[in-house]
Amino acid sequence: MNQTLIQYFEWYLPSDGAHWRRTAGDAQHLAQLGFTGVWLPPAYKGAKGGADTGYAVYDLYDLGEFDQKGSVPTKYGTRDEYLAAIAALHQAGLAVYPDIVLNHRIGADETERVTVRRSDEADRTREIGGEEQIDAWTRFTFPGRGGKYSTFQWNWTHFNAVDWDNGGQRSAIFRFEGKPWERDVDKERGNFDYLMGANLDTKNPQVVDELDAFGAWYLQTTGADGFRLDAVKHIRFDFFTHWLERLRKLSGRPLFAVGEYWNGEVGMLTHYLDACGRVMHLFDVPLHYNFYRASTSGGNFDMRRIFEGTLTAARPARAVTFVDNHDTQCGQALHSPVQSWFKPLCYALILLREAGLPCVFYGDYYGTGDGTQPPLQGVLDVLLRARKYCAYGEQTDYFDDYNIVGWTRAGDAAHPGSGLAAVLSDGPGGEKEMCMGVAFAGRRFYDALGGCPGRVVIGENGCARFPVGGGAVALWLPEDGALGPMGGQ
Repeated sequence: MNQTLIQYFEWYLPSDGAHWRRTAGDAQHLAQLGFTGVWLPPAYKGAKGGADTGYAVYDLYDLGEFDQKGSVPTKYGTRDEYLAAIAALHQAGLAVYPDIVLNHRIGADETERVTVRRSDEADRTREIGGEEQIDAWTRFTFPGRGGKYSTFQWNWTHFNAVDWDNGGQRSAIFRFEGKPWERDVDKERGNFDYLMGANLDTKNPQVVDELDAFGAWYLQTTGADGFRLDAVKHIRFDFFTHWLERLRKLSGRPLFAVGEYWNGEVGMLTHYLDACGRVMHLFDVPLHYNFYRASTSGGNFDMRRIFEGTLTAARPARAVTFVDNHDTQCGQALHSPVQSWFKPLCYALILLREAGLPCVFYGDYYGTGDGTQPPLQGVLDVLLRARKYCAYGEQTDYFDDYNIVGWTRAGDAAHPGSGLAAVLSDGPGGEKEMCMGVAFAGRRFYDALGGCPGRVVIGENGCARFPVGGGAVALWLPEDGALGPMGGQ
């Protein structure tokens, strides 16, 4: 069966502590749709306690068990509910990939006096002024946990920078004296080692040892099958090579991993993959931006070039494709939401083709809590079932028109009733002649998405003209196939 992921959260989920219970209750449904892996949000306690999405990391070992930061549960629920959700997903046959955030810490318990030098926000390699001292939030003692699971406590020596001087009540990038920026990180802003909060110093062996210990504890505690790794471009490129290889050896399992390296230039993504030894997949950020630009171009995007400059084109075996995520939502840090009208086309492009590992966004399937994205459940149900049962066999592309593009999948013997033809247009509707192969001659096809009435009959030469509406996608499936109305699934 085709592998398919779902990001099972969005930024505007209610802070009701019920998400792990929702996850458990939805496990069988997700498996029936054809999902094979579930990306879960960060499970540990954030600086805002029960209101924190998990990206402002406070305590890695508090999975909703201790009274810290104003609550016992996290935004998503308690430790027991989290482990029960993972068990339910596993029981449904789904792999579980928790979101792992290591790079920055927020919500320290105490300040420390630290000697620093200020860095220019726009060019981190340029210093502003000389040495000075600040009161930095760098002491993490976790009094609510009391040393359970780990007695390690963080202090300023484990970090290399912060962005707040509590004594002077001022914000800037304060690099700790004697701790240069990591060299092997993204070169945006001169050097993008620093992102926010108290930034880890991974040159400190105590830091590496503690992160190794945490990884081993987390795997043993949760039984996770791999990870989504946050903000990898801000950590030295060989860190996760060490971390993942160690955990794979320790667990004896392959541990799938996908990293978030947010850069729209595909060359930066391929460089990272090579530098880290190809120990993970990466999200295809350039493809997301192509989708975003196409959706906002009013039908004036050259659809022949939709995969140009993408990781899917350059390294298809390492690309995780997506349409939107929690960071691209309205009002978020990487605001670039794909317009709703274009999303069915995007999902056809990632779900029905052979290249890339697609990831469906919870906010697209169920709608977002801020009301900006209505649920696409009806469309996605059809596309997901088509991926599960029909999207197999040789792919033939027809990316030969500015607006109307398409492709066919010829099906294979391992998946009886498989095969499909997909046509989409970001402009006016029309038709595209495409070939399914002579094995399909005389067979009738219907548009499973319902936009085009009537039937298409495949000619003796295995070809036919497949219609599509304006600004839409048509998914043509054989009537007598796996999802056909004549006795299909």
